[in-house]
Amino acid sequence: MTAERCTGVVLAGGNASRYGGRPKGLERVAGRRIIDRVVAALAAATDDLMLIANDPAADEWLPGVTRHGDVRIGLGSLGGIHAALVHARGPVLVVAWDMPFVPGALLIELRGAASNADVVVPESGSRRGLEPLCGFYAPPCRAAIERRLDADDRRVIGFFDDVRVARLGYDDVARHGDPAMIFMNVNSPEDLGVAEAYAATPDGSGNRQEA
Repeated sequence: MTAERCTGVVLAGGNASRYGGRPKGLERVAGRRIIDRVVAALAAATDDLMLIANDPAADEWLPGVTRHGDVRIGLGSLGGIHAALVHARGPVLVVAWDMPFVPGALLIELRGAASNADVVVPESGSRRGLEPLCGFYAPPCRAAIERRLDADDRRVIGFFDDVRVARLGYDDVARHGDPAMIFMNVNSPEDLGVAEAYAATPDGSGNRQEA
């Protein structure tokens, strides 16, 4: 890990429209809330924890963990990363609160790769080819994000052109498990069923024990 302190940030965004407005991170996978799984992974890799959520009810979700809302409202995931950097006042490791299978060992590796980078993100088989909602962000990202937001560019990776970016290669990610499952988002009841089935497999339960 880097010597500088790093805050683990749970990003609780989205309006959960496919869940009828229910907070999706509070759903349970194998009897455990998804948000608690994310916290366990972050705790293994960081020095303290923070929750970024705009829902006032979120104060009750993680007792003992400080909650902050977005600094700039209504800007989606990029606004959440920006808020994390503003409130943490230092480097952050962020994970979306609907990712039940991100292992702590992967987050440790992301943080360890940050010595010469402002952003460290894992590669995946997604449309973008990487996972910005499971990544390390250093303080220089704040000004870069603000410039993009001021230009009405809300793309989560739009500011990457303005900072030093390191990628954790797909093969390195795959050493921690199937990237498609590591980075899966539980966005719907159907996704929750997939997550439950995966959690019942040795790979699914093994990832969580590692965190």
